[in-house]
Amino acid sequence: MKAGNRTLGTRLRVVLEPDVAIGPGKADLLEGIRETGSIAAAGRRMGMSYKRAWYLIDSMNGCFRAPLVAAVKGGRAGGGARLTALGEDVLARYRRMEALTAAAVAAELKALARQLRKRRV
Repeated sequence: MKAGNRTLGTRLRVVLEPDVAIGPGKADLLEGIRETGSIAAAGRRMGMSYKRAWYLIDSMNGCFRAPLVAAVKGGRAGGGARLTALGEDVLARYRRMEALTAAAVAAELKALARQLRKRRV
Protein backbone atom coordinates (compact mmCIF):
# COMPACT_ATOMS: atom_id res chain seq x y z
CA MET A 1 0.00 0.00 0.00
CA LYS A 2 1.30 3.47 -0.86
CA ALA A 3 0.75 6.67 1.06
CA GLY A 4 2.40 9.52 -0.77
CA ASN A 5 5.98 8.41 -1.33
CA ARG A 6 5.87 5.93 1.58
CA THR A 7 5.19 2.23 1.39
CA LEU A 8 2.92 1.05 4.18
CA GLY A 9 2.48 -2.53 5.21
CA THR A 10 2.60 -5.23 7.80
CA ARG A 11 5.06 -8.06 8.37
CA LEU A 12 3.43 -11.10 9.87
CA ARG A 13 5.35 -13.45 12.14
CA VAL A 14 3.39 -16.48 13.32
CA VAL A 15 4.67 -18.03 16.55
CA LEU A 16 3.47 -21.62 16.84
CA GLU A 17 5.50 -22.56 19.92
CA PRO A 18 8.15 -20.69 21.91
CA ASP A 19 10.92 -21.63 19.46
CA VAL A 20 8.81 -22.27 16.34
CA ALA A 21 7.87 -19.36 14.10
CA ILE A 22 7.34 -18.62 10.44
CA GLY A 23 7.60 -15.13 9.04
CA PRO A 24 8.24 -13.38 5.74
CA GLY A 25 11.83 -14.60 5.41
CA LYS A 26 11.08 -18.29 5.85
CA ALA A 27 8.01 -18.01 3.63
CA ASP A 28 10.07 -16.29 0.90
CA LEU A 29 12.72 -19.02 1.21
CA LEU A 30 10.08 -21.74 0.80
CA GLU A 31 8.63 -19.92 -2.19
CA GLY A 32 12.10 -19.55 -3.71
CA ILE A 33 12.71 -23.28 -3.35
CA ARG A 34 9.38 -24.00 -5.01
CA GLU A 35 10.24 -21.69 -7.90
CA THR A 36 13.90 -22.65 -8.41
CA GLY A 37 14.07 -26.25 -7.21
CA SER A 38 17.19 -25.34 -5.24
CA ILE A 39 18.00 -24.29 -1.70
CA ALA A 40 21.18 -22.54 -2.91
CA ALA A 41 19.36 -20.60 -5.65
CA ALA A 42 16.54 -19.61 -3.30
CA GLY A 43 19.08 -18.38 -0.75
CA ARG A 44 21.03 -16.43 -3.39
CA ARG A 45 17.82 -14.69 -4.48
CA MET A 46 17.49 -13.43 -0.93
CA GLY A 47 21.15 -12.50 -0.48
CA MET A 48 21.56 -15.39 1.94
CA SER A 49 24.38 -17.91 2.16
CA TYR A 50 23.66 -21.55 1.39
CA LYS A 51 24.63 -22.39 4.96
CA ARG A 52 22.04 -19.97 6.36
CA ALA A 53 19.34 -21.15 3.93
CA TRP A 54 20.06 -24.79 4.79
CA TYR A 55 19.97 -24.01 8.52
CA LEU A 56 16.52 -22.39 8.19
CA ILE A 57 15.17 -25.32 6.16
CA ASP A 58 16.65 -27.86 8.59
CA SER A 59 15.11 -25.92 11.47
CA MET A 60 11.66 -25.81 9.83
CA ASN A 61 11.86 -29.49 8.85
CA GLY A 62 12.59 -30.38 12.46
CA CYS A 63 9.68 -28.37 13.85
CA PHE A 64 6.84 -29.87 11.85
CA ARG A 65 5.46 -33.43 11.95
CA ALA A 66 7.01 -34.05 8.54
CA PRO A 67 9.60 -32.16 6.43
CA LEU A 68 8.54 -29.06 4.52
CA VAL A 69 11.40 -29.43 2.03
CA ALA A 70 12.81 -32.60 0.51
CA ALA A 71 16.40 -32.26 -0.71
CA VAL A 72 18.19 -34.53 -3.16
CA LYS A 73 21.97 -34.68 -2.97
CA GLY A 74 24.00 -33.83 -6.08
CA GLY A 75 25.51 -36.34 -8.44
CA ARG A 76 25.25 -37.06 -12.15
CA ALA A 77 21.67 -35.85 -12.29
CA GLY A 78 22.46 -32.91 -10.02
CA GLY A 79 20.86 -32.12 -6.71
CA GLY A 80 17.77 -30.17 -5.96
CA ALA A 81 15.01 -29.50 -3.53
CA ARG A 82 11.25 -29.36 -3.60
CA LEU A 83 8.47 -28.49 -1.22
CA THR A 84 6.62 -31.46 0.16
CA ALA A 85 2.82 -31.49 0.32
CA LEU A 86 3.12 -30.23 3.90
CA GLY A 87 5.53 -27.50 2.78
CA GLU A 88 3.05 -26.35 0.14
CA ASP A 89 0.28 -26.35 2.74
CA VAL A 90 2.29 -24.39 5.32
CA LEU A 91 3.32 -21.80 2.70
CA ALA A 92 -0.24 -21.42 1.38
CA ARG A 93 -1.65 -21.00 4.89
CA TYR A 94 0.99 -18.40 5.78
CA ARG A 95 0.29 -16.41 2.58
CA ARG A 96 -3.46 -16.48 3.32
CA MET A 97 -2.80 -15.23 6.86
CA GLU A 98 -0.66 -12.40 5.41
CA ALA A 99 -3.49 -11.37 3.08
CA LEU A 100 -6.08 -11.54 5.85
CA THR A 101 -3.86 -9.49 8.16
CA ALA A 102 -3.27 -6.82 5.51
CA ALA A 103 -7.00 -6.54 4.83
CA ALA A 104 -7.87 -6.42 8.53
CA VAL A 105 -5.49 -3.56 9.35
CA ALA A 106 -5.69 -1.53 6.12
CA ALA A 107 -7.92 1.25 7.49
CA GLU A 108 -5.92 1.59 10.71
CA LEU A 109 -2.67 1.64 8.76
CA LYS A 110 -3.95 4.49 6.57
CA ALA A 111 -5.06 6.38 9.68
CA LEU A 112 -1.60 5.98 11.22
CA ALA A 113 0.05 7.12 8.00
CA ARG A 114 -1.94 10.36 8.11
CA GLN A 115 -0.32 11.08 11.48
CA LEU A 116 3.24 10.93 10.14
CA ARG A 117 5.32 14.04 9.58
CA LYS A 118 5.73 15.19 6.04
CA ARG A 119 9.10 14.14 4.67
CA ARG A 120 11.43 16.64 3.08
CA VAL A 121 12.89 15.41 -0.13
